[in-house]
Order: sequence, then structure tokens, then C-alpha cells
Amino acid sequence: MNRRSPVKGRGTTTDTANRYRSRVVEAVDDGWPRDDEIAPAPRTELIRDPSRSVISYNQSPDIPFDRSINPYRGCEHGCIYCYARPTHAWLDYSPGVDFETKILYKPDAARLLEAELSKRGYVPRPIGLGTNTDPWQPAERRLGVTRSILQVLDAFNHPLMIVTKSAGIERDIDILSSMAQRELVQVNVSVTSLDADLSRKMEPRAASPRRRLKTIERLAAAGIPTGVIVAPIIPFLNDDDVEAILQAARLAGARYAHYIFIRLPLEVAPLFREWLDTHYPLKASHVMNRIRDSRGGTDYRSGFGKRMKGEGVYAALLRQRFGAAHRRLGFTADPPLDCARFAVPGTAKQLSLL
Repeated sequence: MNRRSPVKGRGTTTDTANRYRSRVVEAVDDGWPRDDEIAPAPRTELIRDPSRSVISYNQSPDIPFDRSINPYRGCEHGCIYCYARPTHAWLDYSPGVDFETKILYKPDAARLLEAELSKRGYVPRPIGLGTNTDPWQPAERRLGVTRSILQVLDAFNHPLMIVTKSAGIERDIDILSSMAQRELVQVNVSVTSLDADLSRKMEPRAASPRRRLKTIERLAAAGIPTGVIVAPIIPFLNDDDVEAILQAARLAGARYAHYIFIRLPLEVAPLFREWLDTHYPLKASHVMNRIRDSRGGTDYRSGFGKRMKGEGVYAALLRQRFGAAHRRLGFTADPPLDCARFAVPGTAKQLSLL
């Protein structure tokens, strides 16, 4: 890994080697001034994504949807733990600093989505929005790709499940509240910690914990079914916050709740270990040892049924703690979404004329 000095507002400044490249260039200290001492801080670059479709399908038993949409690839929030980082290697970019600074956007997303939903034989099921990268990351304020997607789903009466940690979602409350009246949407706001300092280090460009709780409050007040995801839970960093996060979210109006144990696939593990050594050197070995205890002795295990929650004594304790708080605070099951309303715009009117 080619590492620069930490930069304010970035989760990492390391260029991890792209595993698909046949050759890798590594920086070597030869006594001359290092590049990171004279090079400017990495800036965000927006790149057009030429994708010809926007819906991705999966067969995972771990998640409650079989299809998803991600308006952006890469995420400027810079969450050091983000399990989506390795996907940037597919694009010939680094899962490190490139993931945070080279953001691909899909300008034709609305048109492509409309075409896919209009295909003969399409069977509607809830679509997950923001399952890899945040749909309301900073670029959305200027580009509006996510809003254009919401407008199409609204017009088709298509059910939608949202995950975000951005207050930017409040801009689209008008569409979401209308969809909520038809039982077409539920929103999950991710809250990692109530400690603003920890959050700033882990998720440097995401909304603060207090701001996310305000977002939950405003979504709930607008009649939008809203829940909280405590994710990821990291030993010795935020695991003692679980009950407090759930209580704060419940008071803000969250109706349902979930959690995810930290996932460190592929390039994420070395990036996270480096981050720990930089920000929490005295805790680093304790954190990683407990993670490995919950991952069968390794940094990560990707098997279904274990990758989201972990295994072993520590993981079992987390499940018990979360379950007890969930019951005590009166959280409910996720609200149902109505797939029966789906219709290609104009077809109902045309059929009524026959």
C-alpha cells in the first residue's frame, strides 16, 4: 500500500494495490522529500458511469430484497469500514483513497430504470436503494440522480427500501411521504455511534450522529416508516453504544431496528487495520483480536448466515443485548410494502378504454 499522511475529511489516504493489475508500483523512502509532503490533498472527481442497466439482482438469504439500485459507485463519506470499497477494484481504481475521491454517477439512471420497469413480464418486488454506497452523498446535491430515480419509482408505484446516513434525504421528503401513504417505502438510517469524535474519524464526510437522529425525527414526522441500523458494531470502539443508540433513535421516532457486525472483506481489512494503528494504536490489537474471535480466527468470513452477525461468544452476546433492548424499547417488525399497486404509467387508463 502506498500511504500518505492523514488528510482531514478523508477516511484513508492509502492507495491499496488493485488486485486485478499485473504490476503494482510501491513508494520507497529514498531520503528525498516524500510525495505526500509536497502533493496536494486528494480532490473529489466525478466520472460518468456508462452502465446500461441500473437494477442489480442477488440471491442472498441475508438481506430482505433480491434487487437493488446504487446511483453512485464510490462514496465521498469515506467510511473506513465500508464493505463496498473492494468494488472499486473492478473499475481499475484503488479501494483506498480512489473509493472516496473517484465517484462514478449514472446520469441516465432514470431513463434506464423506466425502461427496465416497463419490460413485459417484469415482476415487482422491493428494491433496495443505497445498499452499497450512499444515495445522498455530497454529489447528489448537484447531480440529483437519486431524486430522478425516486420520481420514476413513485410514478410506477414501485416499493422501495432505503439505507442512508445522510441528512440529504430530507430534500426528498415530498416524494417519500407520498409513497409512504401508499405503503411503498421504508427508510433505514444508519447510526454508528453517538460519539461525534469517533464518528468524525470513521465517517469523515457523513452527517454527525446528532444530525442523523434529527433526520429520523423529520422522516417519522412526515409519516415515513423509519428505522435505525446500528452498523457496523466494532468491538471496543462503539459496542458499548448499542443500547444508547437504540434508545435515542426510538425517541426520535424510529419504529424498527437492525444491526450489523463489522465486515472486513478483501482490501477493507488492511485499510481498517492501518486506520486503527493511526487513530487508536492502544486499542488496535484488542479490536482485531475480538473481530477474529467472531470470524473463526480470520479477519472476515463471507458465508451466508454469519457475515452480518458474526459467530462465537462475543457475537452471541451482541445478539442478546440487541434483542433485549429491542424488546424493552418497543421496536416493531419492519412494515410491509405493497407490491400490488405496481403499474406501468398509462397502462391502467389504456385498459379501461378497452
